[in-house]
Amino acid sequence: MITGDDFYKVMCAMVPLYFAMLVAYGSAKWCKIFTPEQCSGINRFVAVFAVPVLSFHFIAQNNPYQMDTKFILADTLSKVLVLVLLTVWAVFINGGLDWLITLFSIATLPNTLVMGIPLLKAMYGDFTQSLMVQVVVLQCIIWYTLLLFLFEYRAATLLIRTQFPGPKAASISRIELDNDVISLDGRDPLRTESETDGNGRIRVRIRRSTSSAPDSALSSSIGLTPRPSNLSNAEVFSVSTPAPLQEYRGYNGHFSHGQSNEIMLCNGDLGSGYHRSGTSPRLSGYTSSDVYSLQPTPRTSNFNEWDLTNATSTPFWVRSPVAGKISRQPSPAVPELRLVWSESPVICPNGGGKEIAEKEISFRDNCKMPAPEETISKEAVAGQEMPHAIVMLRLILVVVGRKLSRNPNTYSSVLGLLWSLVSFKWNVGMPSLVKYSIKIISDAGLGMAMFSLGLFMALQPRIIVCGKKKAAMAMTIRFICGPIVMSTASVAVGMRGVRLRAAIVQAALSQGIVPFVFAREYGLHPDIMSTGVIFGMLVSLPVTLLYYIFIGLGG
Repeated sequence: MITGDDFYKVMCAMVPLYFAMLVAYGSAKWCKIFTPEQCSGINRFVAVFAVPVLSFHFIAQNNPYQMDTKFILADTLSKVLVLVLLTVWAVFINGGLDWLITLFSIATLPNTLVMGIPLLKAMYGDFTQSLMVQVVVLQCIIWYTLLLFLFEYRAATLLIRTQFPGPKAASISRIELDNDVISLDGRDPLRTESETDGNGRIRVRIRRSTSSAPDSALSSSIGLTPRPSNLSNAEVFSVSTPAPLQEYRGYNGHFSHGQSNEIMLCNGDLGSGYHRSGTSPRLSGYTSSDVYSLQPTPRTSNFNEWDLTNATSTPFWVRSPVAGKISRQPSPAVPELRLVWSESPVICPNGGGKEIAEKEISFRDNCKMPAPEETISKEAVAGQEMPHAIVMLRLILVVVGRKLSRNPNTYSSVLGLLWSLVSFKWNVGMPSLVKYSIKIISDAGLGMAMFSLGLFMALQPRIIVCGKKKAAMAMTIRFICGPIVMSTASVAVGMRGVRLRAAIVQAALSQGIVPFVFAREYGLHPDIMSTGVIFGMLVSLPVTLLYYIFIGLGG
């Protein structure tokens, strides 16, 4: 039976977190205290320091030799069960890999670190902190890695389908990556180079279009040394496109002249365009994928080094075929001139092209821009072949390893686990200087994480960005299906009592942040995942309280 004191204890644990989120939301949304660039800096601190140190702090304090086997088994069984069901649905009912990834993220990966630890500790006692930390360790080391593997596999298949359509992809015997290619998510435009030997086997090399192409027509024509901008491809825009953009294609590496004094630069899959406009859109320095992500604070790219006057043009960057993102940067003042790089080396007749209607470029419709894979016919998809499984596996393992090696959360989780193994094995205490240095940052971790989430919410155009039907579907899966699967798995392994209640409430937490970051980076249903994070955070507290009350009445 839940008493008034129990309810008050839970509110004392959760209200401060929501207060931090509300303060941040009001500061950015109504009071305009923080600019988008300042919000990006705050998020940078949270992503690089606060959350990783918070993870290390909790993991290092947990005894790995006293892990709750049944609880871990129930959590693992629930995720495996969901993954198997979704795989069967995707393979035999043509559900597709895209929805498999999204639904798996929604159903099985809650926000355990930020929300779960304080909430469950207030509800069921201090012992639940150890249970939640065990779940966090498995999420960071196993399940987020698996999710990243699926995203990279999807990105690789889209890249191969775009660059090697039809049966010729089956002849690929080796795929190599340049050292500066970190991921296939499309944030950095990529190009492919292929060689065919006497036996018909194809060897492919993947390069970054901007940094690995010294023979680029744009670089050579204006005398620039290409370097990538760290301005994210997921900027939040608040104004409409001033005028329609004509998209053209031409021979690879050659110029084609179109209407209105347009010059076409065709170079593989990277596209850019400039056209004259009286107004320029305001760039947000805080991106949709910046919540707990690692995108650096925006800076000007080297394209601003063009020493031209009257810089009033509005730039357009046509997206990569992998993720389909659009980013903008100040363009040179070239009156009535547009520069476009084609997405693929195909012929463009004069005057030809595809009209992209004027629309608002924002987070809610960025994912609706037509990607190359959306234009591929069903017949082409049916006839598409892929390289050998070993070739694909080697490629995915390389890019996943590179991406994990640049994520501070990877190091914090592994180092925390290693320290806990040593500390509790030989009873070694952490030096006071190190302990309190970590503690001072970890103490601010929860509050800063919620504060960063509030800033993110304030800079979004809407709370529900995917539509009511999809939002209802996501909330149903998150708050009903997830707890049902978790309770079924818990009962199956013989878990009862308080641990069973804690497992059910933990499964009813709000959507995890990391899956949303991946979804935005790879351009896969980011509107649904954003709604799951924002709207899910708002309804999570009353939903978990209802579970807490009803489960308590049943117990």
